[in-house]
Amino acid sequence: MNPFRSVGARLALALAVVVAGALAVVWVALVPSLERRLVNGRLAELAASARAIAREIPAAANQDFVDEESRATDARVVYFNPLGGGQPALAPIFDSAHLAFSQDVVRDPVALRAVSRPGIQRGRVERGGNTYAEVAVTDRYGNILLIASPLRHTLEDVDLVRARLLWSGLVALGLALLVGYGAASIFAGRIRRIERAADRIAAGNFEHTVDDTARDELGQLAAAFERMRLQLARLDDARRAFIANASHELRTPIFSLGGFLELLRDEELDAETRREFLATMSEQVERLSKLATDLLDLSRLDAGPMRLEQEPVRLPDVAHDLCEEFSAVALRLDHPLSALVDGEGVGLADRERVLQIGRALVDNALLHTPPRTAVRIVARGSTLAVEDDGPGIPGEHQEQVFARFTRLEGSRASGTGLGLAIAREIATRMGGSLELASRPGRTVFTVRLPAFSRENGSRATVPQCAPPLSR
Repeated sequence: MNPFRSVGARLALALAVVVAGALAVVWVALVPSLERRLVNGRLAELAASARAIAREIPAAANQDFVDEESRATDARVVYFNPLGGGQPALAPIFDSAHLAFSQDVVRDPVALRAVSRPGIQRGRVERGGNTYAEVAVTDRYGNILLIASPLRHTLEDVDLVRARLLWSGLVALGLALLVGYGAASIFAGRIRRIERAADRIAAGNFEHTVDDTARDELGQLAAAFERMRLQLARLDDARRAFIANASHELRTPIFSLGGFLELLRDEELDAETRREFLATMSEQVERLSKLATDLLDLSRLDAGPMRLEQEPVRLPDVAHDLCEEFSAVALRLDHPLSALVDGEGVGLADRERVLQIGRALVDNALLHTPPRTAVRIVARGSTLAVEDDGPGIPGEHQEQVFARFTRLEGSRASGTGLGLAIAREIATRMGGSLELASRPGRTVFTVRLPAFSRENGSRATVPQCAPPLSR
């Protein structure tokens, strides 16, 4: 991998750009402003001195006076006599620099402005390769007083600040690159750990946890991956259990059918024995058919939308049909089975799918409760419920019974563990729900469907589908 395309390099570069931008802003805002303020400050000091000198200058000013004021102001003081004529000109009278004829200042722009303009004149002048802060003023005698102070030290201070700012910026930029790259490398290392964990999960390895205890966004991402790993691990365990379970469910009836077929080849079997064999073989075929139906329904649910009719369904009729359909099974398994109807409820659903859900619930109640446990199919309003008086389902397992490929430990009958999961999925897709309420001595699975109409009526009981069983 190209190191310059890594997250660490990119974050370090981004941090360096931010630091460089901040330094550029400081440079543009600070250095010119600092120089301007220092020069203006010096000009203000010279202007104050010029006013004071102009007020105090005697009529008989001399060189000593000019030298004394030069020392007081720490600047060069030149006293001019303006010359008349077409163009303004200046004749130096006294100069604290003691230069012959003071030729360098006879055309000084600040002093010339003072000839034609009243008040203090000030400016920055380049002369002889040096820079000066100058002020000039006309005194009460009409002469021009010029005070010039070199800005070399001031500009050297500005250059020093500029150099230090530049070097500090380079150091800060280097530190930003190092710290940014280091911090980003740590951040990238955490990303790579999550990436490796995702690769392990994608490869089907759910043994290693996804560890990242930080509370930032990456920590939250790692926690999400860990939840996904646990969920996939549970699904994988359930899938393996289902494959083993389905293999057993398929193998048992197939071996049984093979054995009976071998026995039926014996021509000495009597008619009664043949009938028993054929009945048993028919049960095994039904068992295989139910498993195939569950698997087909599961594949359809996983494939996406399922075609469902939306039609009025009379739930009392559904309860009665289920009671009639399972009456023989209830009699064989020694379960009192009855249907109870409370009103003329009509739900909006697919009738065949409602019957499929009802079959799964009734079959579950008959197979997973002890003999002589009463089972009731109740139609009330737009709900269809299957109740039993069995031992109940523990609270911590109530949601588990709706999980795919899951059977509770210690269940009284074998099965694929798909019936209730398929029933709930179908109920949800019809706009309803499948709920469970259970306690010792009473378990109720309730199918709630969208109501087509609400008609209240007296409670009616459909006669038992099977005669009461002797105890």
